[in-house]
Amino acid sequence: MEKMNSIHPNAKIGKEVSVGYFSVIEEDVVIGDGCEIGHNVTILNGSRLGDNCKVFPGAVIGAIPQDLKFDGEYTTVEIGNNTIIRECVTINRGTSDRSKTVVGNNTLLMAYVHIAHDVIIGDYCILANQASIAGHVVIDDFVIIEGGSVAIQQFIHVGRHAFVTGASKVRKNIPPYVKVGRDPLAYVGVNSVGLKRRGFEGQDIRAIEDIYRLIFVQNANVGKGIEQVKDSLAPSEYRDEIISFIMNSDKGVVKGLV
Repeated sequence: MEKMNSIHPNAKIGKEVSVGYFSVIEEDVVIGDGCEIGHNVTILNGSRLGDNCKVFPGAVIGAIPQDLKFDGEYTTVEIGNNTIIRECVTINRGTSDRSKTVVGNNTLLMAYVHIAHDVIIGDYCILANQASIAGHVVIDDFVIIEGGSVAIQQFIHVGRHAFVTGASKVRKNIPPYVKVGRDPLAYVGVNSVGLKRRGFEGQDIRAIEDIYRLIFVQNANVGKGIEQVKDSLAPSEYRDEIISFIMNSDKGVVKGLV
């Protein structure tokens, strides 16, 4: 065929970038060095890709938000370095709320993941197949959404190093370092395996387990659990981080063991 793809001459394409057949790259696009863009990929105005990203066939990056309040304002999608975007992933631009949608460095978005407007995803995250992330969600670093078909409601915050089991419906905030599962979604333990893999010392993992034992296991009421943590455990990086996350969760957090 005479024309295998459509790359606007004003698009900023880095060094050693490959682009597959039938892909479209619009004018207001920046693609970093060493990226691999597969066949039938659509990268629309406002998209920014870092270095060494891999985008697989059928992905659509930078489409306007699926939000009726969107009024054509200038917004972007910003994707970090070394991030992998698998088949048929869709990532929408931001709205006037945050003006951008962000996916961090070294993150993996598996096939058919949807990232809605104004979502912020940190570094080293893994989102399994068909995860659907609604608008304004924040997912901190090192989060694993495992097993596929996870649905996260808008404005949810997922703390760092959390682990979410497959097919979960996330309607409440998820504090850092925990595993959540079941239906309805609940705390099922500390993500100790993930923390070990990330180099956490055993004493630090045990300290985190002690905190959550008081919050989610020994107290039916999270508020009472927080007070007991404050009364019985000395201030520490993890204690203060966890308390701050829960106390500032205006949507509430997942329930504890019952």
